[in-house]
Amino acid sequence: MSGLARDAVLPVDKPEGPTSHDVVAMARRSLGERRVGHTGTLDPFASGLLLLCVGKATRIAEFLTGMDKSYEAVARLGTATDTLDRDGEVVAVSEGWRGLGAGDVERALAGLRGTISQVPPRYSAKKVGGVAAHRMARRGEAVDLPPTQVTVHELRVTFYRPPDLGLKIVCSSGTYVRALARDLGSALGVGAHLTALRRTAVGRFRVEDALGLDDLSSEDRLGARWIQPLAALAALPRTKLDESTVADVRHGRAVAVCDVPDGTPVVASREEVLVAVGEVRDGRFRPRKVFVDD
Repeated sequence: MSGLARDAVLPVDKPEGPTSHDVVAMARRSLGERRVGHTGTLDPFASGLLLLCVGKATRIAEFLTGMDKSYEAVARLGTATDTLDRDGEVVAVSEGWRGLGAGDVERALAGLRGTISQVPPRYSAKKVGGVAAHRMARRGEAVDLPPTQVTVHELRVTFYRPPDLGLKIVCSSGTYVRALARDLGSALGVGAHLTALRRTAVGRFRVEDALGLDDLSSEDRLGARWIQPLAALAALPRTKLDESTVADVRHGRAVAVCDVPDGTPVVASREEVLVAVGEVRDGRFRPRKVFVDD
């Protein structure tokens, strides 16, 4: 795709089936660009928004990964699986869902909102001693994952057709929706797993604006969805540099900034061009990653 700028963020609507790594591989082939990465894995059975970072934009991936995520999901009450989704083996079945009402479900959901402690799924990419938990689980090894703190900003019912329950979720990065289904089933005493999951947003980016996989070979469609790095980082505080401070930042020197709390990630720009990303300490912007050579 020689007519396109190489360094950008590309929103893609991943279908059910391929892994996130499969999508990255497709993008590398279509774009003729080796430097392609993504900002948050989607399970093969899940669909929805996957943000790809291309070229030098792979260096901003860490600042996009931490954004809140939004999902639409379907949980099936009464059946638990080892992977917590429809692709796993059934490990428990209960007919207790037949006696549940909408009020029971709402009371159980209330305990899963806000900042909560969540144990990641055994079948996940979480590392245990440097090894992915899912690899250990598939080898039949014991997997002991410590709980992590996550924040569930929104968790509400979109439909209730027992035993299936539709959910809308807005949560912090690192939240496992499969684990929310597991914990909901546990709270109701009947077990549960996910039968469908779709990521609808990452931060301010929406799946409605994403490309399909077939669009990766169309330069016109790519060009309409190409997001420049500075625009992709619009959620971060921004400081504008003049000619002298650009030179300082380009050489890794700190410069004074105003009204930005210490420890905050900050974008530095000059005339709508991304110069650097760094953080503020003692009232000075200290560049971590510089994107201009001159």
